[in-house]
Amino acid sequence: MLRALEIKPDVYWVGGIDWNERNFHGYTTDRGSTYNAYLILDEHVTLIDTCKPEFADELIERISDIIDPARIEYVVSNHVEQDHSGAIPAIMERAPHAKIVTSSPHGLKGLAAHYGDAYEYVSVKTGDILCIGKRTLTFTATVMVHWPDNMVTYSPHDKILFSNDAFGQHFASSKHFDDEVGLPEVLAQAKKYYANIVMPYSRHVVRALGALADADIDMIAPSHGVIWRSHVPEIMAEYARWSSLEPEEYAVVVYDSMWHTTEAMAHQIVEAFIEAGTPTRLFDLKANHISDIMTEVLPAKYVAVGSPTLNNGMMPTVAAFLCYLKGLSPKGGWPGRVGIPFGSFGWGKNGPDEVAESLEKCGFDLAFGTLTHQWTEDEEGLGQLHEAVLAGLGR
Repeated sequence: MLRALEIKPDVYWVGGIDWNERNFHGYTTDRGSTYNAYLILDEHVTLIDTCKPEFADELIERISDIIDPARIEYVVSNHVEQDHSGAIPAIMERAPHAKIVTSSPHGLKGLAAHYGDAYEYVSVKTGDILCIGKRTLTFTATVMVHWPDNMVTYSPHDKILFSNDAFGQHFASSKHFDDEVGLPEVLAQAKKYYANIVMPYSRHVVRALGALADADIDMIAPSHGVIWRSHVPEIMAEYARWSSLEPEEYAVVVYDSMWHTTEAMAHQIVEAFIEAGTPTRLFDLKANHISDIMTEVLPAKYVAVGSPTLNNGMMPTVAAFLCYLKGLSPKGGWPGRVGIPFGSFGWGKNGPDEVAESLEKCGFDLAFGTLTHQWTEDEEGLGQLHEAVLAGLGR
């Protein structure tokens, strides 16, 4: 028998644990994930979110540990995406008189498109309230964090923010709270989640944080990962820092190579950054997943990307990384960030030139120009590259 977990008096975690999830839309989830749902027992029993369709039985079994699911009167759907809303049909089959509360207009449109109009929907906007007994739930639209329909639900009685995708982590654990897992692990997972899902919408995060500034929050219950109860100020501070997109004096060097010349260039660029006193990470695309690299891109002032020319263009692995980077680049570009395209070539330097074009489209400043080397590496060429990087850094 699966059990619910009481997180505050009469408030229960009833979600599903996905121990085997390893890839979420191209983002590696080596620690699995959870699909968190929360049951509030009050005069009007309320379920906050559901889970992926394949975890519906797990959700219902946990709810049944506390009450008959038929007693649910409200299902608050903070987000249409199916890892949040996918079990709505299963819940509504057992609680056919429940009303579904969702954002206006996008949540209403999205749920109707997914599940039809046979259910009774209640659409809400920022500032609207729902009285469920001694509790009054309030709603705040968090548009584009990370879909147009996203919203969060706040219970002042419990001081709980049901934060949907914000503050989440793809992390499966038998422990359900931040202080049980340990802050370094949870923050690392939250950072990877932010970099690979939330980062493009950072300006919307800033707006959402402002809208929630006056709420008295002592627990954040996200839709994925562990619940924040001991380190709420820390994760709020990190979100403020990440969403500012303020770069750190930090460099990331990413490359793929055919016959080691671009590889030698990558190592030389790293050495130049080290000489200049700039902390640096090196990533060979053959050995590192792009979602792990993006976690390091999040704070980096310098992002160097290298490719040789292959078939009159850049290598497919580099193109895939840059495509992923472009999709996660904030609207308006990367303020204060420098992109450094580099690479080797034989008879045509289209490979590094395409890298430069892609970095520019992502919104990076190409202050260093494009750093290239023809044919195989040699001491003179690598020395010139080293000096070019130091010159670009003003050293």
